Amino acid sequence: MKNKRYAGWLLALLLIAPVSLALTLDQARSSGRVGETLSGYLAARQNDRETQQLVARVNAGRQQQYQRLAQQNNLTTHEVASLAGKKLVERAAAGEYVRGIN
Repeated sequence: MKNKRYAGWLLALLLIAPVSLALTLDQARSSGRVGETLSGYLAARQNDRETQQLVARVNAGRQQQYQRLAQQNNLTTHEVASLAGKKLVERAAAGEYVRGIN
C-alpha cells in the first residue's frame, strides 16, 4: 500500500516538474539568455536547446499577432513588428539585453 502511495506522489511530481522547470520569458530576459530587438522579435544570446525553444515559441506567437494587427490596421507585418520592437526596446528593464544597443 505504501509503494502505491509513493508511486502516486512520484508520478504527480514528474507530471508537474516539466511545467515548473520550463524557462519563462521573464527568467530568460533577466538572466541574459535572450534580448529584444528593434525588429520586434526575440534574439537568443545562448545557444542551448531550452533557450532556442523559448525564442522559437515566442517569435512564432509574435509573428501571428503582428499579422493579425497588420490586417486589422492595413499595415504590413514588418511595419507592425518594427513598431512593437521599438516599444519592447524602450520598455526593457535595466540590465536586460537589447540587440544593437548593448
